[in-house]
Amino acid sequence: MNIHYLDNSATTQVCQEAADAAYRMMRENYGNPSSLHKVGIQAETAVEEARGIIADALNVQPKTIYFTSGGTEANNTALFGAAQALRRRGDRVIVSAVEHSSVYESAKRLGELGFDVQFAPVTDRGVVDIDALKALLTDKTILVSIMTVNNETGAVQPIEQIAKLVHKNCPEALFHSDAVQAFGKLPVKPKKWGVDLMSVSAHKIHGAKGCGALYIRDGARILPLLYGGEQQKKLRPGTESAPLIAAFATAVGFLNLSQNADHIRELNRCALEKLQALEGVTINSPTDALPYIINISVNGIRSETMLHHLEENGVYVSSSSACAKGKRSYVLEAMGLSDDRIDSSLRISFSRYNTTEDIDALIEGLQSGIATLQRK
Repeated sequence: MNIHYLDNSATTQVCQEAADAAYRMMRENYGNPSSLHKVGIQAETAVEEARGIIADALNVQPKTIYFTSGGTEANNTALFGAAQALRRRGDRVIVSAVEHSSVYESAKRLGELGFDVQFAPVTDRGVVDIDALKALLTDKTILVSIMTVNNETGAVQPIEQIAKLVHKNCPEALFHSDAVQAFGKLPVKPKKWGVDLMSVSAHKIHGAKGCGALYIRDGARILPLLYGGEQQKKLRPGTESAPLIAAFATAVGFLNLSQNADHIRELNRCALEKLQALEGVTINSPTDALPYIINISVNGIRSETMLHHLEENGVYVSSSSACAKGKRSYVLEAMGLSDDRIDSSLRISFSRYNTTEDIDALIEGLQSGIATLQRK
């Protein structure tokens, strides 16, 4: 059976070039980047070259890039590090109601630690309500975190506008954005946008799992989550995973934003046209969502039921964020969707390796499922 993988927001297939880069580092350039001898210095050079490639992709200086184990660690470092560093100035932390769980759960934990945590509401399009956010900003606000692109619906947030609003009303606060679903898919420019902290990850762009990065604006102060050695200015100590870092940089080097964007837009157009022609299918993503993601509901059929039906036909999608492991989507709840639509929602997500054949297989699977599966 052919595999039609349409769950690229959960993870992507590692590109051959990135896999080769990791293998070379593991087998040939295997030194510890902190070692002072030649083998260690060679590994350190590779890590620093990779840092430069990631920095160039974000249009920032290499010294502002800190490698992590992935987006979750980057988000945790940003939230806990900023909140703890700025606690003497205030206690209010604001995140949107539709953040990835690594931000959402971190914010809840900060609330348990005594911070005044507020969840900014979103519109029915899944975009932050700017007026409501503005009303939450006070002189006690020390941190605001709003994701660049939502991982379930593809909704794109007006990050530059929000950054200006935050810095105008709360000049002492830090503004963080989780750009894991945006990086490599649209131009991401934290410094230009006024973002102080930004998280990115490798495995969403055909790099390897277990590697990400946190951009920290030069001059912004946060405290570390981990304590140990001298690596990465002691902000993220521990031996750098040079193979995964090299793979990350290689994946970035093989991105072609404009070419990929044209391909994905055409896949999105084709998919939407065919999905909208199916009776009982509702599109949950906003019309101006990132074209890499389409969230739908198949009315009357539970997400898990349809997901496994599609799987039996070689089509792989998800029912929500992969990190949720099947739990009900609080993102769709925040958008005001009905229980029936939430319980029957599916996320379809593309990569540059997808083709119209994958879409045809998806449509055929949905059609057969609608015709044969038991309604809830």
